[in-house]
Amino acid sequence: MIQKKLAIILVTLYWLGLFSCTEKQNTEFELEGIYLAKLDIGVDEVPFFLHIRGQTEKWSAEIINGKEVLDYDEVYINGDSIKIMMGIFDAEIRAKVDQDGSLRGEFIKNNTVGYSLPFTANQGNYQRFVTSQAPAYDFSGKWKTVFVKEDGQSYDAVGIFEQIDNQISGTFLTKLGDYRFLDGNVEGNTFYLSAFDGSHVYYFEGSLDERGDLVGKFRSGPKYKESFTASRDEDFELPDAYSLNYLNPEYKNFSFTFPDVEGKMVSLEDEAFQGKVVLVQLFGTWCPNCMDETKFLAEWYKNNKDRGIEIIALAFESKADFDYASGRVKKAMSRLGADYTFLVAGESYKQKASEALPALNQVIAFPTLIYLDKQGQVRKIHTGFNGPGTGIYYEEWVKEHNQLIDELLK
Repeated sequence: MIQKKLAIILVTLYWLGLFSCTEKQNTEFELEGIYLAKLDIGVDEVPFFLHIRGQTEKWSAEIINGKEVLDYDEVYINGDSIKIMMGIFDAEIRAKVDQDGSLRGEFIKNNTVGYSLPFTANQGNYQRFVTSQAPAYDFSGKWKTVFVKEDGQSYDAVGIFEQIDNQISGTFLTKLGDYRFLDGNVEGNTFYLSAFDGSHVYYFEGSLDERGDLVGKFRSGPKYKESFTASRDEDFELPDAYSLNYLNPEYKNFSFTFPDVEGKMVSLEDEAFQGKVVLVQLFGTWCPNCMDETKFLAEWYKNNKDRGIEIIALAFESKADFDYASGRVKKAMSRLGADYTFLVAGESYKQKASEALPALNQVIAFPTLIYLDKQGQVRKIHTGFNGPGTGIYYEEWVKEHNQLIDELLK
């Protein structure tokens, strides 16, 4: 069994290219390698894998969450210090190298006052969570889940997991979106899952009770916490994502006018969008589900824009300042390869977003995708997003999306 697990680890590391040789900058520390990093959120720690690569003129880093590898090319070395900028997110890791080669510092969200988490990283450990017992249960499958917030409000979710030996991966889907690529380990009748996408910090812990159901906790960042219960249910489904948003009865048409990233006012009624199928995306650079949806739309738009299709992203950002918001949006457009239209629509509070778009019943989730036909009529509204971490749910949405576009182009 030990040899089998070691083989799995070695194959995984080889796939990630961790044994490749690269030419490094001159530095007195050997920084390059794979680290088990941890963010301290108080009672619990959130582990993730961090791969630091050294090259002749430039350093880079990867954050690894199971099947997902996120690339970061803004990595700066100064003596014994390292700074990693978190891609499209306004956040960074700052750390120093200890004498034993470990990293110690903090993760900072620049757009959130006072948000800082202790950060540590060590090489040589390739298991996300340290376990002392063999798994006594296989959590693979689909679970009907209910999360309960501290104020007593609850919401439904679908948990989907895949377990091999003591390694487990999966996610939770909600009507607002999914918790992306979760990865972890199983010990006895308990699983531990975590994810870090450069902005959001997720920790899930679930244990099997005497009835065969799950009881657990969810932590996000230093303060946010929820409890959850779950039971196996292969037939449970969330509400139809096309049924949650609609136009208010007093509005016959959907319209808006907002500035683009250069400050030029753009309207849905502009000539560029007339006679075309238009997708309107409610978006934010702070939103990981928006990042996933934009990655898909960016590539899809390149392959389909010549069919008479336009996409307009309405960015609702964490600060009202236009220069700040447009700067974040420009960076996201560049890093995600999105060359469709982005407008700065306001702040990210859902109430303010709803006020900015009064034709909608309300803004429920970021992202939300609004489909308009060639006559400018709203035909469908998809609330939330099931990203690639949801597997078959993502594949089904891609199929539905393409079928809907084909119908609108007829």
